[in-house]
Amino acid sequence: MCYEPSARPPLPPIAGAADVSGRRDLTLQAADGNSFSAFAATHADPGGPGIAILPDVRGLHPFYKDLAVRFAEAGVHACAMDYFGRTAGSGERSDDWDYWPHVQKTDPDHIATDVAAVVSHLRSEDGGAAERVYTVGFCFGGRASFNQAARGHGLAGVIGFYGRVQRGDDSDTDAPVDLAARYECPVLGLFGGADKAVPRAAVDDFERALDTAGVPHEIHVYEGAPHSFFDRAYADHAAACDDAWRRMLAFMGVR
Repeated sequence: MCYEPSARPPLPPIAGAADVSGRRDLTLQAADGNSFSAFAATHADPGGPGIAILPDVRGLHPFYKDLAVRFAEAGVHACAMDYFGRTAGSGERSDDWDYWPHVQKTDPDHIATDVAAVVSHLRSEDGGAAERVYTVGFCFGGRASFNQAARGHGLAGVIGFYGRVQRGDDSDTDAPVDLAARYECPVLGLFGGADKAVPRAAVDDFERALDTAGVPHEIHVYEGAPHSFFDRAYADHAAACDDAWRRMLAFMGVR
C-alpha cells in the first residue's frame, strides 16, 4: 500500500482558489460495458485542462477524491477513477478492505479502457469540457499513468509519481522503460530519491529510454524523499510537495 489510510494530498501552492462548481460521485461506463466508480470535481469555467487521476492499489480512496478537489481549486477539471468495477463492483469501501486479490486481477488493457471513459467524461460538458487532458498516477497508478501515453487517448501529457518504471521480472511486458518508444505525448515523472521500490538506476534507465525515443519529458528526483512523499503529513517533505505541485501545474500550462 502506498499511503496510510489517514494520508491526504498536500494543498496546491496557489494564491486564491478557483471556484469549484461541482464535486460528485459518479458511475462511469467503459466501452466494453464495465461500470466503475469515479469522483469528479470541476471548476466554474469550462475548457482549459482536465486530469484523470489513477490511484494507488486501494482504488478510489478518499485521498484521491480530496486530490480531485485540490486540482479543481487550482483550475483543473479532475476525475479520479476506481480500478475494480469488474471484480468488486462499485460503491464505498472501508479502509481495511482486502484490495490485493482485485489488484492481481487487473489488466493493463482494462485499465486503459476505463481511462478512456474518464478522458471522455472530462471532455464532456458535464466533466468541464476540458480542451486538453492529462493523466496523473501514484505508485501502481503511476506506472499506469505513464503507459497511457501509448494508448491512443489523445492526451496532452502524462504525470507519474513513483511509478515502478522497471520490469518486475522477465515476464513483465508492461514496464514503462520498455514501452517508452510507443509514447505519444510529453511525460512528467516525479520520484523520491530514497524510494527503495523505484531505485535511481531504474529512473535513469527510464529517462534514457525517453531520450532515445525522442519523447519530450521532465524527470525530477527529490533527494531524500521516500516512496509516497506526496502527503501533507510529511512535514519534512513539504518543499518537495510544493515543488511537485508547481511542476504539475506548469506542465499543464496552468501557471
